[in-house]
Amino acid sequence: MFPKPNQTAIPEFFLSGFQLLHRPKIIFFSALLVVYMMTLTGNLLIITVVLVTRLLHSPMYFFLSHLSLCDIIVTTTIIPNFLYITLKNGCHMTVSQCTVQFNFFAVSTTTESLLLTVMSYDRYVAVCKPLHYITIMNFPFCLGLVVLSWAWGTCIIMIITILLNKLHYCYSTHIDHFFCDFAPLVQLSCSDTTVVRTVVFTTAIAESVIEPVLIISTYVCIFLAIHRISSTTGRQKAFSTCSSHLAAVCSFYGTLIAIYAVPTGERSSGMNKIVSLMYTVVTPLLNPMIYSLRNREIKTAFLKLLKMKSC
Repeated sequence: MFPKPNQTAIPEFFLSGFQLLHRPKIIFFSALLVVYMMTLTGNLLIITVVLVTRLLHSPMYFFLSHLSLCDIIVTTTIIPNFLYITLKNGCHMTVSQCTVQFNFFAVSTTTESLLLTVMSYDRYVAVCKPLHYITIMNFPFCLGLVVLSWAWGTCIIMIITILLNKLHYCYSTHIDHFFCDFAPLVQLSCSDTTVVRTVVFTTAIAESVIEPVLIISTYVCIFLAIHRISSTTGRQKAFSTCSSHLAAVCSFYGTLIAIYAVPTGERSSGMNKIVSLMYTVVTPLLNPMIYSLRNREIKTAFLKLLKMKSC
């Protein structure tokens, strides 16, 4: 449905972000900047350590480096503009800029959920089929899984982005959010949004139902295999190989549950923004911390890298 004659198509939006007073605004800006720098540093360090350390040239760390790349894309897509919005009490973005921001954000988060599913399969093979691990999780197969994750995430989100670009906006220029998410864009459209809503709903089912079911299924098999190990030391060693990934999964899907468990209409705009803040800012910060603090191999490789630079 195109704009009616008495409706003017909107060329740009105004993102209001969090409305803060001067002093809290400076504190919030500073905290957000620190979080952004820590997120970039942590994820770049993981990618660098995995690349330069031969000991970490294994499927789990190969997947982890791509997970870190997803987190870098998410934060770089959202936070720099969020910092500007915080300082200026809002900012204007064209419709094209909004859809581009949504595209990069959605591609990286969709790919991240797929990678977490792939990593759960990797941990399943490592614990349940250790003698066949090298044969099953060979490099061509792992590369194919990563390429498929990025390709699927990119293709499905590109379809959604193209459909968003065909919408017309004429209800309001104001988006009460700190980035261009799908829901506010669709709500402001005066076009028929049935097709794009259906595509997003179908994709959301795969991401929020099928993938968690696959992850839960693999961990049921993993816990049963660990339970069959007779020695306590053996159980602890087997579980330690999965604990970091399990913590990352809980962090990622815990936020998703907080977003989708309560219908959008029943949450205040402030609550929507706080939940989105967890999803786009906090989770990318936690992932490198989870893998760095709970993984002895990464800590050892990082210390060796520091020693090499100091020499």
